[in-house]
Amino acid sequence: MRKRWVVLGALTLAAGALFVLNTSLLARPQGELTLLSHRGVHHDYHRENLDNETCTAERIYAPTHAFIENTLPSMQAAFDAGADMVEIDIHPTTDGEFAVFHDWTVDCRTEGAGVTRELTMTYLRTLDLGYGYTADGGQTFPLRGQGVGLMPTLREVLEAFPERRFLINFKSRETDEADRLLAYLQAMPSANLERLSYYGAEPAMRMRELLPNARTTGRRQLMDCAKSYMLTGWFGRVADYGWVVWGWPNRFLDRMRAANTEVILVAPLRRGERPGVGGIDDAETFAAIPNDWRGGVATDRIEIIGPLAAERRAP
Repeated sequence: MRKRWVVLGALTLAAGALFVLNTSLLARPQGELTLLSHRGVHHDYHRENLDNETCTAERIYAPTHAFIENTLPSMQAAFDAGADMVEIDIHPTTDGEFAVFHDWTVDCRTEGAGVTRELTMTYLRTLDLGYGYTADGGQTFPLRGQGVGLMPTLREVLEAFPERRFLINFKSRETDEADRLLAYLQAMPSANLERLSYYGAEPAMRMRELLPNARTTGRRQLMDCAKSYMLTGWFGRVADYGWVVWGWPNRFLDRMRAANTEVILVAPLRRGERPGVGGIDDAETFAAIPNDWRGGVATDRIEIIGPLAAERRAP
C-alpha cells in the first residue's frame, strides 16, 4: 500500500512539474503582434484543385485594386496597410541578377514565354506582369497593360525599402543558389542581412550553413523540428524550430524567441493541402487567434488583416 502511495505521489509531482514548465498562465507575452504579407498586396484566387501546373492568374476573384504581386507598388501598399514583413519570390537570371517573380515560367502571368531563370533581366523587364489576369474565364483582362516593366530585381527591392524586413522564397531546389544569393547580397551595401529570412528547400538549408544565425525554414525542416519538439519540448528543450505543442501559446513563443526563432501562424490546413506560407485572410479566422498573441501572422490579404491587427495593437 505504501509503495502505491509513493508511486502516486511521484506521478503527481511529475504532473505538477510538467504543468509549471509548460503552462502559459505563468508566461507573460512580450513584444507585439507582427504581420507577414505574402507577395505584398495582390489578387487572391480560387484554390480548388490546385496543382503545380495551375495558372492562378486565370482564376482570380474580381479585382478590387490594381496592385500586382511581387512589385514595388504592391510591397509599399502592404507596408502601408500594416505589414511588418513581406514575402517575395526570387529567381536567378542569366545576366547575374535575381528577379522577383513568383512563377517558374513567365507564360501564365505575362505575354512572354520561357523558364524564368533561363531568361535575362533585360528581357523580363519588357514583360507586362498584368497580362494574364482574368476573373471571368478570359472574357476580360482588367490588369493588362498595367504591369509593363514592373518586375523588380532583388537589389531594387532592398534599396527601395532599406529598413524593411523580407522573407525570401527560393523557388528552386538547387543548393548552390544560396551561394549565389549570398555573394549577391554581400556585394550590396544596402542589403542588411539581419532583416532577411529565407524559405525553401535545399537552398534555404544551405543558407543556414553559410549564415548560421540566419532565420531559415522549409517544409522538411518544419516537420523534422516539430517531431523533435513534440518529444522533448515538455522540459523546455528547443531544436531549430518547433510547432505548436508544449507551452502553447505564450510559453512556446518565449522558447522559440530564446532560440532566435520566429513563430508565424498560417491558415488552418484543409484536407489535401500542403504546408506553406498560406495566409489568415478573413476576419473570422483572425478572430480565432488569441487576443494576447505576440507572435507573427501570415496573410494573403494584408488589406483586410492589417486594419484588424491595428485595432489590437492600439493602446
